[in-house]
Amino acid sequence: MRILIKGGWVIDPGRVNGLADVLIEDGKIAAVGERLTPGRGPAPPTVIDASGKLVLPGFVDLHVHLREPGFEYKETIATGTAAALAGGFTSVCCMPNTHPVNDNQAITEFILEQARVAGNARVFPVGAITKGSEGKELAEIGELRDAGCVAISDDGQPVMNSLVMRRAMEYALAFDLPVVDHCEDLHLSEGGCMNEGIVSTQLGLPGIPAAAEDVMVARNLALAQLTGARLHLAHVSTEGSVRLVREAKARGVRVTAEACPHHFTLTEEAVRGFDTHAKMNPPLRTWQDVQAVKEGLRDGAIDAIATDHAPHAAQEKQQEFAAAPNGIVGLETALPLTLALVEESILTLESAVAKLTTEPARAFRLPKGSLAPGVDADVVLVDPKAQWGVDPSRFRSKGRNTPFAGWTVKGRVLTTLVGGRVVYELPTAER
Repeated sequence: MRILIKGGWVIDPGRVNGLADVLIEDGKIAAVGERLTPGRGPAPPTVIDASGKLVLPGFVDLHVHLREPGFEYKETIATGTAAALAGGFTSVCCMPNTHPVNDNQAITEFILEQARVAGNARVFPVGAITKGSEGKELAEIGELRDAGCVAISDDGQPVMNSLVMRRAMEYALAFDLPVVDHCEDLHLSEGGCMNEGIVSTQLGLPGIPAAAEDVMVARNLALAQLTGARLHLAHVSTEGSVRLVREAKARGVRVTAEACPHHFTLTEEAVRGFDTHAKMNPPLRTWQDVQAVKEGLRDGAIDAIATDHAPHAAQEKQQEFAAAPNGIVGLETALPLTLALVEESILTLESAVAKLTTEPARAFRLPKGSLAPGVDADVVLVDPKAQWGVDPSRFRSKGRNTPFAGWTVKGRVLTTLVGGRVVYELPTAER
């Protein structure tokens, strides 16, 4: 099968940024260039008119929660990957905090099989660092790698024991896997439900100090420098963390970092209405922290934009603020929130695309995020000028827990291709 995407503005970071055509043959990128002709074949190609649209590599999300197995009432691999496609994400890395925890070959293989059956976005499992994510005994890291895991993490349950974390890094180094950490000192954050500061005091809610993140970032960077391991820091949210990562990179520490749209878009002020859709971990921080995260994205201290897509059932969020679970959905709103950084002149359009494609792929060494000839034809067509209202009832995800409901945003995915197949098209009624 051949597809010719004609007349779009193609951005393949570091390679192409301009008007061009994209030719797809047998599920692979065959060529990118001006005025391409498909040549002879058994049948004429399918032509997609991309005039006035962006043609981009499929986005890569290093941090999603697909909830299956064990929490299918929140999300399934099928619904989560359908949401990914609607947001332009053709590859997602799913965290291991399922039930049972993805700490062994059988669970990894189950996840991959469910993803194959769903036939939506590509799924790259992240295995647990420790058995049951209990922080005590290392999981069989080599077995997880062989089964298909692309990284290890106890996400949501940070490894508090520094010796266990050191051993995890040493083993991961042997298998060339990145170690992903949710940086939180559980002793400092215990009992907290939002950022510690003036707003938490005014609301009478127990706070989580920025230091709870900063001290664990510092520890992990020290261990990465000691072991030589590849460290990836999840959802960086504080000014101190950004500074520590920047300094570590200057010293040659093998560290990458991600930021989430909610952490560069919202501040702790969003909690004032006690809206549990503004409750997440790490919590929304101060204006100064938001500016630091933006600057980290601008100067490269932060490599990638990830969603930390964390769906919950409606009734779980319909509790008092302190009792409600942390997390929001993010796959279907990440693109316009990222493009807002371009409007603010924080990022160029090409660098914004890179934060969603080439940079996350590089962090985990995934063969994705590119339109180079010969790679899988994972492609997204975007209307950068389309304005639309965020309506959670239209989400493909089971989750409706977003603080952006009712927002008018700019930039929308029109078509998503995976392996040269059109797997998502925005319904006409929503255009």
